[in-house]
Amino acid sequence: MKIATFNINGVKARIQTLCDWLDETKPDIAILQEIKSVDEAFPRELIEDRGYIVETHGQKSFNGVALLSRYPLEDVSRGLPGDDSDEQARFIEATVVGKSALRICGLYLPNGNPVELDHAGQPVAGGKYAYKLAWMARLQARAQALLAQEIPFLMAGDYNIIPQAEDAKRPEAWTEDALYRQTSREAFRKILALGLTEAFRARVQGPGHYSFWDYQAGAWNRDDGIRIDHFLLSPQCADMMIDCHIQRDMRGREKPSDHVPVWLELDN
Repeated sequence: MKIATFNINGVKARIQTLCDWLDETKPDIAILQEIKSVDEAFPRELIEDRGYIVETHGQKSFNGVALLSRYPLEDVSRGLPGDDSDEQARFIEATVVGKSALRICGLYLPNGNPVELDHAGQPVAGGKYAYKLAWMARLQARAQALLAQEIPFLMAGDYNIIPQAEDAKRPEAWTEDALYRQTSREAFRKILALGLTEAFRARVQGPGHYSFWDYQAGAWNRDDGIRIDHFLLSPQCADMMIDCHIQRDMRGREKPSDHVPVWLELDN
């Protein structure tokens, strides 16, 4: 089973890029972020014509996540549990059945910038950074709930987290950014500490591996990237892992997203 996570950065703007990629690589499951489309405007027919079932959780102009699957999707749910007032479309779940059932969680974690702190250095209530950290606490709770069910699952998408210094070309430039602040990375490690496996680092070590290059300041040409798109696997899912890699070449294509796909291969 080949699964890819891909922040497409606007499905309407990059529908040809998406369709060409699906035709070339034929993922069994694609987990998309930043579709920037309401559900009814998502170009689903173009995707369905390629043999995919499409489930979306959209929002006008911002955010939005989707699952594209060659397998039937069961028990689809939308929205991250824990805050009924959260209207941002950032989380979608469904179960796929290969050799065994696998719960897929697709996510677009909040960016968190600008970082707004009070005089005591704590995130300002109602600010974007406070929202990011609260969202991560809810994600941790969701992972705990799924672990308690003892079913294989994965949580994949744009985490907007640079886990380690080696995951940025210039880590010093990100010290005060919400993606790399110590508090952000600690929240990420708390999720991992539940017993999850960060798939890429389980297979590939060392610096120089990125999944995002900004459109500004020639970042791609200078390879000034960061790695912020991740697969976190439950113990049962990690046992199925064959490989995980980043499809770097997509960033150099015509009209690219600023992210590239990350691929996970499972024996399922």
